[in-house]
Amino acid sequence: MPNNCTVLLPTSLKFCPPIVSLDCRCQVFSNLQFPLNLNFRLGRGSRNQRVSQPKAGFWDSIRSGILKNNTTQVIEPPSTTEEEEEPLPEEFVLVERTLADDTVEQIIFSSGENVDVYDLQALCDKVGWPRRPLTKLAAALRNSYMVATLHSIKKSTGEVGNDQKKLIGMARATSDHAFNATIWDVLVDPSYQGQGLGKALIEKLIRALLQRDIGNISLFADSKVVEFYQNLGFEPDPEGIKGMFWYPKY
Repeated sequence: MPNNCTVLLPTSLKFCPPIVSLDCRCQVFSNLQFPLNLNFRLGRGSRNQRVSQPKAGFWDSIRSGILKNNTTQVIEPPSTTEEEEEPLPEEFVLVERTLADDTVEQIIFSSGENVDVYDLQALCDKVGWPRRPLTKLAAALRNSYMVATLHSIKKSTGEVGNDQKKLIGMARATSDHAFNATIWDVLVDPSYQGQGLGKALIEKLIRALLQRDIGNISLFADSKVVEFYQNLGFEPDPEGIKGMFWYPKY
């Protein structure tokens, strides 16, 4: 882990109406914004349900599993089936546009599709990340709580069954399946950067975690991208809390 890595944690969420940012040839769908406050817990009831505001600090929310904006603790029986424990996968079209050659391109978000390690390694090469052993990369994907991907699918007009599919983005999260999650390996193909896809990828991943009632979410950010995550609602060193790292001395 590089020395200039910063621990970032998310702040409260604000649900807004869907935002459609498009010209006549491109549609981008997003419906979450992240203002700067601390953690938020997505209740299982109505969004209009009123809860009191405790004065607990960040550490209290971590230790108790109850986030600052919610004093209600719901005790539920443990899950008895594997299907209830696993995150529910999502897949939908995030962007659809017509290219200059009249090819239709769709950007597909998925939180349940298997990732080919060779495709992921090629994507890591594009963004300049150092190579990691494929066996460890496969193990990291397999042991992740959730893996979110962006795929580009290009469809030529009048041609059926000749779609071109390419992995262009990924982020994954590890979790204790109850209170906490950490986001890792956020990357977007350089040729697709600057289009809001990284922002959409993180927003959708956080929403999926909140739907599983996991609200203490952290990540590690290189100093060059701290501002990017702050704009998504992450807060560095909340209440002076620092990330601590242990490295082998050999």
